[in-house]
Amino acid sequence: MIDISFQRNQFEVVPTLVPQTLARALKSRIKVLSAGTARGLPKLHTLPVSQMLETHLSSFDPIGEDAEAENAFYIADLGEVYCQHLRWKALLPRIEPFFAMKCNPDPMVMRLMASLGIGFDCASKNEIQQVLDMNVNPSRIIFANPCKQDSFVKYAYTNKVRMMTFDNTEELHKIKRSHPEAQLVLRILTDDSKSLCKLGLKFGAPLDTTRALLQLDVIGVSFHVGSGCFDANAYGEAVVRARRVFDEAKEYGYDFKFLDVGGGFPSSNVTEGITFEKIAKILGPTIDALFEPEVRVIAEPGRYYVGSAFTLATQVIARRTIRSNNNADVQKDASKDPSHMYYINDGVYGSFNCTMFDHQVCEPRVLLRNGEFAYRDKQLLLLGDAIPHGYASVWGPTCDSIDCITSKAYLPLLEAGDWLYFDNMGAYTITAASQFNGFKKSKVLYTTTEDKVTYFF
Repeated sequence: MIDISFQRNQFEVVPTLVPQTLARALKSRIKVLSAGTARGLPKLHTLPVSQMLETHLSSFDPIGEDAEAENAFYIADLGEVYCQHLRWKALLPRIEPFFAMKCNPDPMVMRLMASLGIGFDCASKNEIQQVLDMNVNPSRIIFANPCKQDSFVKYAYTNKVRMMTFDNTEELHKIKRSHPEAQLVLRILTDDSKSLCKLGLKFGAPLDTTRALLQLDVIGVSFHVGSGCFDANAYGEAVVRARRVFDEAKEYGYDFKFLDVGGGFPSSNVTEGITFEKIAKILGPTIDALFEPEVRVIAEPGRYYVGSAFTLATQVIARRTIRSNNNADVQKDASKDPSHMYYINDGVYGSFNCTMFDHQVCEPRVLLRNGEFAYRDKQLLLLGDAIPHGYASVWGPTCDSIDCITSKAYLPLLEAGDWLYFDNMGAYTITAASQFNGFKKSKVLYTTTEDKVTYFF
């Protein structure tokens, strides 16, 4: 038998029982896994998400006095991010992804993106600086905020970030003064009426104004169909508009070789309706039909990469009973109104700001109940228990009455100390969380379900 014991960052191997080749392989493996920690990065595990959740929940004493132990927490699966990248390269091989870091500028996610050679869509000085601090070449950054603070433009100039978007004359003149070497990308207005977040309300040059904006070093066109787009044809229609501006520019002596198709791509949890596959089937062929091979094409995916990679675990900190009457007629009517209010230790001022700002619907599921772990398949065993209790509402921990995560959730009877989890919490959640009322942001624990990811850290 091979005797191998794991102690912190090393294997202790009994030399007489283990071949030297295996010993070297094991030590090399641990060196890879611990390298990130040595560089000041959080520890990266290689466990399934379910094991990460169960291990963390069992790591503290539920009746102890460690207040930090019962805080809400995320499990981030970097393997999911990696798989999404492979999926992108397979379905849209011509389009270079520039990660929209505003979606989730998590340091481990960002480092993986940088290691994969992905570009970055930045909107501010601080976002640019975070990318440059990872030793990413400035050519892999596009300053994709059409209306920029002048000092941020100067910062981009000093740090050799040249690509940036604009959509109006005033912005054009500002850039001319502060960044004479800028490579400008004209952001045009598209039809975003079929999206949840209509960015055209704020950005985008109408097509009847683009001629006047063809000045300085304009290298191409960008657009954004809006976040949460529910019509895949919107991408194809936007590409047609971009082709029109390309042709218009030729009349003024420009020969554009750059197209930015923006974001709005759904994450992998979207399997019905407008999926990524449906968008790719329209976007890829339309670009190939309308633009020559020498035209460089990029995109700004955000939630596509990280939306499904983060799972949030929250503890039930209190319960309030609204209906406790055991009368049969009352129970028969229990589905109409919530019978219990559950309060958890994260809310709309924290991770669940996505319900207000990003139009997301967050569905609570039981993670731990009566000391029993109930993630995924085990959750089905609790369905029978849920029937007598009707619907419940779930609330955040603050003293504000708008801190409601969901007004109706189908849940079994829970007690304070039980846990809920929420899938698909990687996009526009923790990035916009505050510490209102003194509540901390939920921490992140990292794992990867794809072994290849460990070699990037």
